Amino acid sequence: MAASVHKLVRKDGKKAQNILAPLWFLLPALIMVAIFIYYPVLATANMSFKNYKLFDQSNIFYNGFENFRGIFKDLAFRRILQNTVLWVTVSLFFQFFIGFGLALYLKSKFKFSGLYQGIIFIPWALSGFLMGLVWKWIFDDNLGVLNDLMLKLGLIETPIPWLSNANWAMAAVIIANIWYGVTFFVIMILAALQGVPNEILEAAELDGCGKAKSLFLVIIPFIRPTLILIILLRIIWITNFPDIIFGMTSGGPNQQTHILSSWLVQKITYDQDWGSGSALGLMMLGVLFVFTIFYLLATRLEKESEGN
Repeated sequence: MAASVHKLVRKDGKKAQNILAPLWFLLPALIMVAIFIYYPVLATANMSFKNYKLFDQSNIFYNGFENFRGIFKDLAFRRILQNTVLWVTVSLFFQFFIGFGLALYLKSKFKFSGLYQGIIFIPWALSGFLMGLVWKWIFDDNLGVLNDLMLKLGLIETPIPWLSNANWAMAAVIIANIWYGVTFFVIMILAALQGVPNEILEAAELDGCGKAKSLFLVIIPFIRPTLILIILLRIIWITNFPDIIFGMTSGGPNQQTHILSSWLVQKITYDQDWGSGSALGLMMLGVLFVFTIFYLLATRLEKESEGN
């Protein structure tokens, strides 16, 4: 009897150890996530309800929703919100379709294909702010390469004020962002395309599917989960990507090229208004969280309807 009880206790102890073992392995990662993600989010949420200016430390107090009201009342808010929507939608559209086309082209074997892949992947390894400075030189009103080239080709008679005119400046930063983000889609879609089994493509070819039909009826449905994920990730990253804007225009002229994330950086670093900046950051986090939930639910429901 004592021996059986001892065996039972030992078995229960081993089961408990087996359950706890993965937690011990995950503990370092959980601690890092808690320190560098959850704590900053909670601190930001707390600071968003305070009057907190860096150079006025003696006047810090809770002011309720005043920071949020100030953001909505700001005359620049509506324009910056419109800029953000334009920045995300136009950039994502061209990045995706150009990246998809290049990925399809690079999937086929041809001479020096590896070299072309390496050249295309280079921008993703470089700093966004550095690329912003390079594009600032390209789009410079007087000394820029683009204006000089267009003048010599006779396409324009006078230099275009790319960075000093609000409408042209927004177009310029979006063009630079499209160029910078195409690489991400090429990398991810090319990896997904290489995972499509040749047997499926051969079977589609035997059934009389041409390249266009195989693309829309076989390849895209097969890599659809990857496409959904990378589009979602790219929307989030583009929304939170002020690097190129600061490298090219710093939000100018007259704050006309700001998006929400670059406006947030200005509030924190230049205005030193950490309370208002935290409120704006919390609002962006909430909007992106809600968008992510609806996006995933919509794609899931669409997938289930197709399955039925």
